[in-house]
Amino acid sequence: MSTQRTGGSGTGRRDRRPTIVDVAAEAGVSKSLVSLALRGDDRVGEAARERILTAAERLGYRSNTLARSLVQGRTMILGVLLTDLANPYHTEVVAGVEESADAEGFTVLLAHGQRDRRRLGRQLESLLQLNVDGVVVISSWLDPAVLAEAARRAPVVMVGRPTAFSPGVDTVANDDEAGARAAVLHLAELGHERIAHLSGTGRPASRARDEGYRATMRELGLGGHTAVRPIGDDPPQRARAASELLGSARPSAVLAVNDLAALALLDQAHASGVPVPDGLSVVGYDNTTLAETVRPRLTSVDQPRLVMGRLAVRLLLERMGGRTGDRHEVLTPRLVVRASSGPAPGGTGATA
Repeated sequence: MSTQRTGGSGTGRRDRRPTIVDVAAEAGVSKSLVSLALRGDDRVGEAARERILTAAERLGYRSNTLARSLVQGRTMILGVLLTDLANPYHTEVVAGVEESADAEGFTVLLAHGQRDRRRLGRQLESLLQLNVDGVVVISSWLDPAVLAEAARRAPVVMVGRPTAFSPGVDTVANDDEAGARAAVLHLAELGHERIAHLSGTGRPASRARDEGYRATMRELGLGGHTAVRPIGDDPPQRARAASELLGSARPSAVLAVNDLAALALLDQAHASGVPVPDGLSVVGYDNTTLAETVRPRLTSVDQPRLVMGRLAVRLLLERMGGRTGDRHEVLTPRLVVRASSGPAPGGTGATA
């Protein structure tokens, strides 16, 4: 229990949270003027606003966001639902969401699915029950029907490649086929022929990167060298797949489905004494902050994660503003070349 000033005329014991009435009494103004000042209404004079804010701080007043939302019809909160906090791609998209949300006066509420489809569904329902003004879903794990139902309750934008488009749900995705093509062309230009692919676990983006890899290998006349090895979702699975790829039929270059897979391969190459890039060239996908921190620095296909997050917020705001038609934005990635990719051994792409 704390001692609070009351009525501007003395001190007393208060066993409840201060209210807007208490702030008005403390500042010597009306309750309606306090309400306007706390909302930032420009009709309140600077001197009165300063007096009210000082009184609110002195009393320890905190506005009731839920009550205000019932009156205004807005919570000024955006929900963000993501599959895996350990994946820097997800957290870097969140950074873009937060940047734009903050600039528009919104608070971001994060919900983590922990790579569990059922938990993702529960977390989405929790966000909707909190009356968030919109939801950014950074996951392709939810059923399209679940997303469509959510969009009937609040604006929803999915960041990533969907299994199918959901009515009422906007999407922001990357051209995964184009990204894989750019990586394979880069390696082929360096003289590599035996180019392998550490592929994903069958999600839409992974499948598209796989298709882009295979199509480009065929286009270059390298279809006979096509080699795809699935890689798991957890570190032991990634390590095992990377180790198997470095066996007796080792390729001279590898396109990994994401930077986490590429790092697993770099780690196994180091443990096996395979020099990168002299003995093996490695290209990742996503161009997360990991690409700059590993050694050698990782060549990677850049998805503009911050831009994707910012665009997701813009699409939510458009929905809030009355837009009804669906929008599906596809961004073109670019290859960022670093030290992990180099000329093929012997200039032919064959392993030594």
